[in-house]
Amino acid sequence: MSTRYPFTAVVGMTDLRLALLLNAVSPAVGGVLVRGEKGTAKSTAVRALADLLPEVPVVAGCRFSCDPGAPDARCPDGPHEAGAGASRAARMVELPVGASEDRLVGALDIERALSEGVKAFEPGLLADAHRGILYVDEVNLLHDHLIDLLLDAAAMGASYVEREGVSVRHASRFLLVGTMNPEEGELRPQLLDRFGLTVEVAASREPAQRVEVVRRRLAYEDDPAGFAERWAGEEAALRERIAAARALLPDVVLGERALHQIAAACAAFEVDGMRADIVMARTATALAAWAGRTEVRSEDVRQAALLALPHRRRRNPFDAPGLDEDKLDEVLEEFGGADGDDDPDPEPEGPDGGPDGGPDGGPDGGGPGGVPPQGGGQEGPDRQTPPTGPEADAPGAPPEGPAAAPEQEPAGQPAPSAQGGEQAAVGAAEPFRTRRLDVPGLGEGADGRRSRARTAHGRTTGARRPKGALGALHLSATVRAAAPHQHARGRSGPGLVVRRDDLREAVREGREGNLVLFVVDASGSMAARKRMGAVKGAVLSLLLDAYQRRDKIGMITFRGKGAELALPPTSSVEAGAARLAQLPTGGPTPLSEGLLRAHEVLRVERLRDPSRRPLLVVVTDGRATGGPEPRLRAARAARLLAAEGTASVVVNCETGPVRLGLAAELAGELHGTAVTLDELRAESVSALVHTVQGTRSGHRDRAGHSNRRAA
Repeated sequence: MSTRYPFTAVVGMTDLRLALLLNAVSPAVGGVLVRGEKGTAKSTAVRALADLLPEVPVVAGCRFSCDPGAPDARCPDGPHEAGAGASRAARMVELPVGASEDRLVGALDIERALSEGVKAFEPGLLADAHRGILYVDEVNLLHDHLIDLLLDAAAMGASYVEREGVSVRHASRFLLVGTMNPEEGELRPQLLDRFGLTVEVAASREPAQRVEVVRRRLAYEDDPAGFAERWAGEEAALRERIAAARALLPDVVLGERALHQIAAACAAFEVDGMRADIVMARTATALAAWAGRTEVRSEDVRQAALLALPHRRRRNPFDAPGLDEDKLDEVLEEFGGADGDDDPDPEPEGPDGGPDGGPDGGPDGGGPGGVPPQGGGQEGPDRQTPPTGPEADAPGAPPEGPAAAPEQEPAGQPAPSAQGGEQAAVGAAEPFRTRRLDVPGLGEGADGRRSRARTAHGRTTGARRPKGALGALHLSATVRAAAPHQHARGRSGPGLVVRRDDLREAVREGREGNLVLFVVDASGSMAARKRMGAVKGAVLSLLLDAYQRRDKIGMITFRGKGAELALPPTSSVEAGAARLAQLPTGGPTPLSEGLLRAHEVLRVERLRDPSRRPLLVVVTDGRATGGPEPRLRAARAARLLAAEGTASVVVNCETGPVRLGLAAELAGELHGTAVTLDELRAESVSALVHTVQGTRSGHRDRAGHSNRRAA
């Protein structure tokens, strides 16, 4: 096995190391989610943690790591008799983003089934991770069907497998550690809540620390074994401290004052459910044990809140993560009672105890920035608690424009002329949660979270003869195909005689990402400030939904004399939000130009990626002005898009008592559907999916041909 980078040699990253060590002290804390940019030692620190964990006693020969002191009565390899067993190092099992369902939960042992004719279960990664660490890099990119299986195992502490004639249940309790880059999308709330703690990491902006990171990394790559040997003393000391904290943990007292502070903090930040309270209590207890104390203090509760609440608090889609620390201090002070011993502005201990900076040098004799992490401070430049208030506008925070609803003009402001000159950009209304809009039919695009598609990693829905190279083998279908021919093939033993004609590959269905192209009317008819603010809020909500579903997004705006590609197809919702915030209004409504520009963009994208199906979202009131016969030209452009099978939704922005119904006419020409701004909301849009599918199906039936891409 290759030599891992030592945990104690990681420079900075105090909160990250503390969160991992607290889970090593008390696995009941529930794991860690590490959020941050690439290249910040997230994976390095997690992998190094496994070397600090104590050895695990196991029943000899048990593939499911049963404890010899209390073996699992339902273990597939059991029953086991209680008694002495063997010891092994704690495992760190990595779950690849592209792993199959078979690899995660286990499956029928193909080799034994074919050679011996017996049904035997081959354990998966959930069995390997039992009593160890399950690490998921880029956890936010994990496929939905794997997330569901992971949630079930994490919730029940066991994995249940019912497939291919195999019925197995085995224990699966593990420390769940995930890393993710928030720029690539967020996690589902159900999985997010399963992580006990969360940490935000970022590269240090201090040159001295960055120099030391490079120095240590180069030294490790030149001589991994020698580098690890130089840090062996630090590793041993940290391992002993973990063992001492584990031994002290049962003696730590969580008093009534600390319990009230925990409950008050969770209530003040409006977290859902009771899991946050429980995790905070366990984390504060582990912090006290780590500090060598037998009583939980206010600083333990405060640090526990900073680690356990940021990913659980209710926030709007574009709010920056983190907690308002001033509000947290007020809550803790209000419910702290009379306790003169507590520091009113405590500095919680770092991974190795000291609130101040660490020693002047480590095994490498480094200067500033070259110290071992023992005693690293929380207030240094490597602090990872995300800022709040004005400092929250750091890279990765949402642009100011989209969330600037309070910046809208006050009531009574006169509306600009509908056909006047250019009007300044207005702020967007508050974004809201939308439901999924599917492209009808079954696609074959890149993995995502929107429309149904045949994928390589989805749920198995059937079997077929392979076309060319064999993909994922569908074992039961292969056995069924070979079984009737065993006598004719002269089978005499227990093994199954299988020929190439018998092989069947699995047909899997998951979800794909689509290209969601927004065509936004920015003409004078949309210039009423309250109206445009609502339109921007709706588009912002749809942008966020598209991004989280792994779609590519693009934006075309039209006003005046033409249309502009404001945002070429991309995966950056921040760029889309920024363009939307700066969008001015005014002038005539060249609707046909916007639709024709959309047609050209989609034509180019089909050449680049033929398998990615488009969804066109036209945001307009349906009016067409400017140029000769504007409405006729708009209808022709819409029919051109419909003829190419582009799935479309028209968001009708008409308001007021007199409505012309032009948006509905446009939707008819597009063979799509028209919805109002209110119908886009989560509570109203559930019927829209069926409408989109039904409308397009009806148009296909009337046209007498199938939709090549958008069906």
